[in-house]
Amino acid sequence: MSKQIFKKTLATTLAVAALTGFGFLGTQVNAAYQLSDEVKTATPALLEATEIGVRTYNTDNAELAKAPNKDAIVVMSFGTTFKDTRTKTIDAAVNEIKAQHPGVKVVTAFTSHIIIDRIKAKEGITYPTPEEALDQLKAEGYTRVALATLDVIPGIEYNYKTGVYNQYKHNFKKMTFGTPLMYWMGQEGQTDDIAKTVEAVATQFPKVGDKDAVLIMAHGTPDPSNAYYAVIQDRLDSAGLKNAYIYTVEGWPSLEDIVPQLKAKGINHVTLMPFMMVAGDHANNDMAGDEPDSHKSILQADGFKVDTYIHGLGENQKVRDLFAAHAQEAWESLQKDDAK
Repeated sequence: MSKQIFKKTLATTLAVAALTGFGFLGTQVNAAYQLSDEVKTATPALLEATEIGVRTYNTDNAELAKAPNKDAIVVMSFGTTFKDTRTKTIDAAVNEIKAQHPGVKVVTAFTSHIIIDRIKAKEGITYPTPEEALDQLKAEGYTRVALATLDVIPGIEYNYKTGVYNQYKHNFKKMTFGTPLMYWMGQEGQTDDIAKTVEAVATQFPKVGDKDAVLIMAHGTPDPSNAYYAVIQDRLDSAGLKNAYIYTVEGWPSLEDIVPQLKAKGINHVTLMPFMMVAGDHANNDMAGDEPDSHKSILQADGFKVDTYIHGLGENQKVRDLFAAHAQEAWESLQKDDAK
């Protein structure tokens, strides 16, 4: 969009509600893009385009607005069928959020229907989808909901959760939606989520010499947000983390993109670790499996000595603290008095 439409500002709100009657408000953690004063008839689509950071919706339904506040938090995750890592990562992160909000209803929702069905069949535990969780909260009389996510980057999974927010926000008096682990890059005076995440993950890195490297395996995505991995590599380098590389299972860069760089440096020993919330199928099989096409096997066949660190990001306390902080931002936005 042209500079005639937008002007950058460090204001803490998206002061557009007065123009249209739509209650889209930002928070102090948001970089705000304020519509030009010349825009008098902003459309809902234009307003939606300006929503970045923590999203906030206040109803324009008079009856809903009169309803008493009854608040809940929904923590959304893709999920995993690996029970052990689920306990150490997803459950641990949700428990931290619960501990920070005593007396508040906190619901865990999974987006993967396959995982939900398999857990139910194997363990007898039923996780709701985000839609089911919100339908149930509505039936129970909850009027305000903060949505939190355990996504690592704002990719397709985060886009899905954004869709849930947009479709369900009108059913409640107020709804907020928080950001994933990495969202801001330090632009417009905002925090650098990526640098903070790299700092947290680096606490689990082994010591490396000139011939050693650490390879962190991310998921990858066809979504343009795959570009986050280039920024992560920049932050790894900027932090002075020697011979640390990020690669992806289903995106760019791939392991094949990294191997030539390792050989050019004369590296002969690598440690593989997942850069994912859980250490599930990708970590145990694609990365560390014994099959010939696993990353470990490929590297060993290429002459590298390989160690594996099979622990999801959610096992890292410093990472869980970052997730909890992002959930707290959504909660604080929910509690904010939006009266004008």
